[in-house]
Parts: sequence; C-alpha cells; structure tokens
Amino acid sequence: MLETKKISKSKPVRLKGCKKHLATIATRAYAGQKKKSIEDEHIANYLPMVQKIVQRVVKYLRPPLSFEDLVSAGTIGLVKAARDYDPSHKAEFKTYAYIRIKGAILDELRGWSFIPANINKQIQKTMQFGLEITEQTGSAPTDEELAEKLGITIEKLYQTFEGARARHFLSIDGFGDQSPALGTLLAAADSVKPDECLEQAELIDKLAEAIQQLSEKKRQIILLYYQQHLTMKQIAEVFNITEPRVSQLHASALFNLSVKLRQWKND
Repeated sequence: MLETKKISKSKPVRLKGCKKHLATIATRAYAGQKKKSIEDEHIANYLPMVQKIVQRVVKYLRPPLSFEDLVSAGTIGLVKAARDYDPSHKAEFKTYAYIRIKGAILDELRGWSFIPANINKQIQKTMQFGLEITEQTGSAPTDEELAEKLGITIEKLYQTFEGARARHFLSIDGFGDQSPALGTLLAAADSVKPDECLEQAELIDKLAEAIQQLSEKKRQIILLYYQQHLTMKQIAEVFNITEPRVSQLHASALFNLSVKLRQWKND
C-alpha cells in the first residue's frame, strides 16, 4: 500500500514537468518559426533594393562582372542581413540591409582589378596638380586648366575623373578606413547633428563650403544625386543634356571636392 501511494503521488509531478517541458519546446519552435517568417518577409521586401544598388554601382564603375553576378552577391548580403538583424539595436532594417548589401557587392568587386595601372598613375598625378593649383589660387582648378597643366585632352581628363570616382567608390580614396565615405558625407552635408563627433561635423562643414565653390551646374548635380536621390538619367532630363555628360560632370565635381577635402586634411 505504501509503494502504491508513492507511485500515485509521483505521477502528477512527472506529468506537470512533462507538460512544462513540452510547452518550452513549443514556445521555442514557434519563436524560431516566427523569426524565420520575419527573415523571409525581409528578404522578399528588400530584393528590389539589391537591384537598385547594383544599377547604381554599374553606372559608377562599369565593372567586368555581369549585372547578374553583382545581384547574386548583393542578395547574399541581404540574406545575411535578414539572418543577423537584431531589432533591439534600434536601427531600421532598411538601413542595416543597405549597408550589408552594398558591402557584399563591394567585397565582390574588390576581388577584381579593373582600374588599369596607368589610370591609377594618372589619378595620382592629377590629384597632385589639383592640390598645387588649389594651394596657389585658393580654388580648385577648372577642367580646362587641369587638362592643360597635365598636357592631355578634356576627354582623357574625364576618363581620369571616372577612374578616381571608381577608386573612391571602392573606399580607397586616401581618406582612411576610419573616415566616412564621401557619398555619406554628401548626403548629410545639410543636416549636421549636434551629437556627431566634432571632427566629422567639421568635415561636413568643409564639404558644404566646397560644394558652394563648385560651378552652378556641378553643384546642382551633386545635390540632385546625393540629396534628392535622382538617377543620372533623371538629372540628364532636368538639364536637357546626355547621361554620359552628367556622369562626366559628376565625376569632375567629386574630384574637385576630394581635392578641397584633401587640402583641408593636409592643413
């Protein structure tokens, strides 16, 4: 009788423990399924962002990789972003995904050397002359002045500018890995926040000042591209000029801004 009582008393305890264990397993399974569902939703919603970023990269760089190759790399970045995203960090998924997608695309591009050595050499020479003229006159040289100083045609100069823009896009513009990208600064040039570090805030002020010193058309192209997020095709329609011409003026403007910021950094 005593043994029977002991068995009958222990059964409810085991059942209660079993139910609690099953409930824990079910909760974990539901949480995992819910997280997977959110990840899938993020991937589906932001796949168009991958193509948009790739289109901009292709316009910038004209890389040897195909559009599909870059989309594949960007999609891998998006999948990793969806998997690793932690909403407790209070960053929007859109912002986090953009950084991971662009990073994955640039990582893919860095494996390819598509800026010839002679263009790299020409970029360095052009930057050197640009700095010298700026220090002498107080303002960045015009495209014509720089081409004459280098002894090359305007078309050759624009090729150099576009090579410099490609190098900048791959984050090897000489400002250092710890400095914010020029495109990021351009997008923030009219919205300096009080809590930003002093050096970055000063850099943005100098950039805004340099933008004001650009020619009217170049200044408008920079603002339309980085702050209004218009494509080069849309900007071409605004000015009634060709898209390649917009690309040339955009590359020239970025080079001028880089010269001014390099001068400020050196000082």
